[in-house]
Amino acid sequence: MTRTFGQRLHAGIEQYGPLCVGIDPHGFLLDAWGLPRTPAGLREFGLRVVDAASGTIGIVKPQIAFFEVFGAAGFSALEEVLAAARAAGLIVIADAKRGDIGSSVDAYGDAWLTPGSPLEADAVTLAAYTGTGALAGVFDLAERHGKGAFVLAATSNPESQTLQTATVHNGDRLGLTVAGLVATEIDDWNRSRAAADHAHGRELGSIGVVLGATKNLLDYGVDARSLGESAPMMPVLAPGFGHQGARFDDIRSIYGPLSAGIVVSTSRSALAAGPSALSDTLADQAAQLAGALS
Repeated sequence: MTRTFGQRLHAGIEQYGPLCVGIDPHGFLLDAWGLPRTPAGLREFGLRVVDAASGTIGIVKPQIAFFEVFGAAGFSALEEVLAAARAAGLIVIADAKRGDIGSSVDAYGDAWLTPGSPLEADAVTLAAYTGTGALAGVFDLAERHGKGAFVLAATSNPESQTLQTATVHNGDRLGLTVAGLVATEIDDWNRSRAAADHAHGRELGSIGVVLGATKNLLDYGVDARSLGESAPMMPVLAPGFGHQGARFDDIRSIYGPLSAGIVVSTSRSALAAGPSALSDTLADQAAQLAGALS
């Protein structure tokens, strides 16, 4: 029987901890690593991050935009990085932030979550501006293939506040913020699937949300304490650490019981160490994170 993404994520966190490194080949990082700003440079950058992460942490998150800049050649480099990461046993979250309706969003799901696809990952980030219900086809496909998704709810960028704290004025979600609505509906999805599968206990669901660590979640209408009581627990992809200012020591105060299912994203603060020191830097950050969560 195929394990769910939530089960695989839980196992990965148990083995390596919740640290996730972004594969973010910024131009200035390519320069610092002595790599050209070309598809070949992106490929080499990505493969070096995979090598550093393998056996040290359990999760990587390629930022798709940096590869997309180079068109077909960039995607070809990305395909090699994705395949290498999955072959190394890493959980791969494609940070693609896709979202649409109907057959279009289903095609995004096929691209990123279908076994054997050139862009196959273990999970993909999604945007729910069309409504979380519009993403149901991707969620269903993820469930069939043991894959996952993380839906943007309260993101780490300062420009998000006006939209994500706007309140819902109709329907049975009256008074929820946009961020709170997304988080609640994803939590409902996980609980409905758990009921269908007769799951129980503190397992992780397979569909999660993105909740930035630079936010006061209650200000965004996201009640982490209440959401953390659900079974299965909704996983959380948490950006904002390191360069954006969030600290590992703040995780429990920000996320409460949701900390048990958190994926902590680090990028520039680790990648700036360079390829020769990256594995040691990731090991050090993973140890700091374990201490903060102990």
